[in-house]
Formats: sequence, C-alpha cells, structure tokens
Amino acid sequence: MSAVLRTPDERFANLPGYTYAPHFISDLEGYAGLRVHYVDEGPRDAAKVFLCLHGQPTWSYLYRRMLPVITAAGHRVVAPDLLGFGRSDKPADDARYTFMFHRNLLKNLVERLDLKNVVLTVQDWGGLLGLTLPMDMPDRFSSLFIMNTALGTGDVPLGQGFLDWRAYSNRNPDLAVGKLLARSCPHLTSAEAAAYDAPFPDAAFKGGVRRFPNLVPDNPEAEGAALSRRAREWFQTEWAGRTFMAVGMKDPVLGPPVMRAMARIIRNCPPPHEVAEGGHFVQEWGEEVARTALAVL
Repeated sequence: MSAVLRTPDERFANLPGYTYAPHFISDLEGYAGLRVHYVDEGPRDAAKVFLCLHGQPTWSYLYRRMLPVITAAGHRVVAPDLLGFGRSDKPADDARYTFMFHRNLLKNLVERLDLKNVVLTVQDWGGLLGLTLPMDMPDRFSSLFIMNTALGTGDVPLGQGFLDWRAYSNRNPDLAVGKLLARSCPHLTSAEAAAYDAPFPDAAFKGGVRRFPNLVPDNPEAEGAALSRRAREWFQTEWAGRTFMAVGMKDPVLGPPVMRAMARIIRNCPPPHEVAEGGHFVQEWGEEVARTALAVL
C-alpha cells in the first residue's frame, strides 16, 4: 500500500465557528488502513439526518454556518470529510483518487452508520458523487438539498468556466486553498479563510485537491459517467421525495444555468432559491439558506 499522510491534530485547534467533536472510522470496508473523519451532531434518534457532503477543495468546515440551524430544529447532521480532505487521511499517491474511490467510500459510510430518512445535502463534488447514491439505496434517502452542483454524465459538453478552472488547477498543483475561498467569499475573516488551509501542511497533502478537476467525466466512457447517467434517469422517473435547491448566483462555473438544468432533471423539483450575493461556496451564506431549506423540507 502506498504511503498515507495524516494532518496533525493541532492544525484543527481553535478554528473559528468549528468546535465539533471529531468522529473517526478506521476499518471501513474496502478502505483498510485509512481513517475517515466525520462530524456527527444532533440527536442520534432524530427523525431526519442531514448528510452534508463537501466538494473541492473544502471539507466539513464548509457546513459550520448551516449545522447549528439544522440541529436547533431537532435534526441530526453527519458531515464527513472525503479521503484527501479535512481530518480524513490523505493517500500520498495521487492516482489513488478516482471517481469510484470517493463514491464507494460514501456508500459504505452510509451503510456503516446505518443512516435512514436522509436529507442528502450536497454541493460541488458532494453532488457529483452523492447524487449517485439514492438510486442504489432508495430506502435510506427521503429528501434532497442541492446547492451549486451537477451530474457528471459525460454526454453534456463541459462549460468554459469549468474548463478554465481545470486548467488553472492543473497549473497550480499546490493550490492556495484559503486564498481561493477568500476571493470567492469576501465576507470571510482571515482566520476563517485560513481554516480551509488547515488540512494541508504542504503540497504533498493535496493529492485529492489536485485530482478532482480531472475526474469530472468529460466523455461517455469516463469513470462515473454511466453511473451518473443512470442517476439522471432515476431522478427523472423514479424520485418521489422532496427537493430543495439553492443557487449562489455569482458562481461562474456551477451557477444559475447549470442549476436550472439540474432542476429539470429532478422529478417535481421546485425552482431554485436564489442567493443573490452567494458564489460557488454557497454554504458560506448558510444560515439563510438552511432556514429556507428547513421551511421547505
């Protein structure tokens, strides 16, 4: 097995707005030797479980503004860090990170934690991966809470905004994560922006960050594309749960046009809730978004 990096715990001390106790699983089926971190807040017997999935290059810290609103309403929140991100372990070999490596991790985690009546809460890669889950475990998912994301079906041309992002990421293998978040979310304090750098002491820890833009299926034969097409058809024809969709209107990559297309895919999806000042990382405007979602869901 290739080397595995683990971010020192002290890098996660005293992060603003993030005081949640860590939870770890080190023996997840298919991921022996890899420690997966997740936040688990609210009553274990809550009627609803909000499964909050982050994307690139973030981690569960992204949900810190939403989490208190959701738990105050009596719900449970489970927010994992994908391998390569946050407090989860980080394989040193970039090639370990594939579409199915991440997708199967999430599937196995849902089964391991025996999550039921799940509100699937997703953004960015959280959606590309997470939206392929309900069709394979429909008894576990009751609602969708979707923000600035898409399905990677491989049969729809990728937008120029994404292609520019992929090129930029490939030119910057040591991506300045905190600076990126600060540009996208100008209301962040310097300490909040720095919290997004906490998982990554140096470039060696950023294999998962580097790989994601190149994992987006860009042709019908790409890994994950057929799975995503199957999910698209299932949401069009079989989905029977409630859906809430929010869109950060200033997102140049997965903004209003992409989200309107997503709304057409999902059976009985209402028009997206528009966050006028929100960008790609719409959870950073999360208090208002969470309150609106709870009123709908």
